[in-house]
Amino acid sequence: MKTPLHNNHVELGAKMVDFAGWQMPLHYGSQIEEHHSVRKAAGMFDVSHMLPVDFVGADSKQLLQLLLASDVEKLNEDGRAAYTVMLNEQGGILDDLIVYRLDVGSYRAIFNAGSAEADLKWIESKASSKFDASITPRHDLNILAVQGPDALDKAALALEHANFDALKPFRSTQVNEFFVGRTGYTGEDGIEILCGSDQIESLWQELLKVGVHPCGLGARDTLRLEAGLNLNGNDMSPTISPLESSLSWVVDWEPEDRKFIGRDSLNTERTTGPKRKLTGIVLTGGIMRAGQEVTTDVGTGVVTSGSYSPTLGYSVALARVPVTATGKCRVKIRKREQEGRLVRPPFVRKGEKVHK
Repeated sequence: MKTPLHNNHVELGAKMVDFAGWQMPLHYGSQIEEHHSVRKAAGMFDVSHMLPVDFVGADSKQLLQLLLASDVEKLNEDGRAAYTVMLNEQGGILDDLIVYRLDVGSYRAIFNAGSAEADLKWIESKASSKFDASITPRHDLNILAVQGPDALDKAALALEHANFDALKPFRSTQVNEFFVGRTGYTGEDGIEILCGSDQIESLWQELLKVGVHPCGLGARDTLRLEAGLNLNGNDMSPTISPLESSLSWVVDWEPEDRKFIGRDSLNTERTTGPKRKLTGIVLTGGIMRAGQEVTTDVGTGVVTSGSYSPTLGYSVALARVPVTATGKCRVKIRKREQEGRLVRPPFVRKGEKVHK
């Protein structure tokens, strides 16, 4: 599958790769340059492979209360948004997503491309005829993420001098035909813009004119890793709970009578205590990659995401290790063990090094 911007990517010399069945740009020549453009100014990502789904109807809130670990009752104003997870009965993470309240009885969730089809089947199986709620995949909507310290100013110029000063993080607004959420996946400020196929190409061109740098999946991955953000399928999965993925903060235990899917399993795990945790590693002697073995003083673990950090100049990773592990560790890289250090993510905050 191709997004409406496929030809635009090719014209800019993008290296196109398959991602979850979509032809997507990996980079436009220099992944490092794209990474730095987001940390220092503004970059944009075509993320139209992700799937917005609208939930509308008298029972839409009740359905989401069942499906999601977060309490959507907290979205008590139109335009508010929350990051959350959708779990299976065992408490494993089926997907992570952002859900917006559009108005009373109307919500929009953005699902990951790799799990969107399975997510829809899961939701339909749970909704059946029990809820008065329509579930509508919005294949007509495309998404551009504009990220970086200059992102809001640049996007305001491209969107006919819109003003985003009053748009708070995890809020959304409508600007003409554009749905705009102040959200992102880079650790920088920015917005994500949803619009139809007729609008996205002109928006792309306007953003190029005001100096927003096109960025591919490669830079998106190193940016989110520096920010300590989980990648679905790597750092979390249907066999891993949010308590073992540093995502316990998205689980709303109150009110106690909200019986969201996976709650009973999470309650048991919370009582006994998780055996593993997701933590960060910094290492200067090599490049960490997913699947590498991590040895700590209290047992072994595994790297779930790892890469070279363009901002820091050395390797960083997320790893699942025994819950009591701290301090130094060893990572097996090409049959050799390299010494690293366990740290709490993020590694970079607003372009600045977090750990000394």
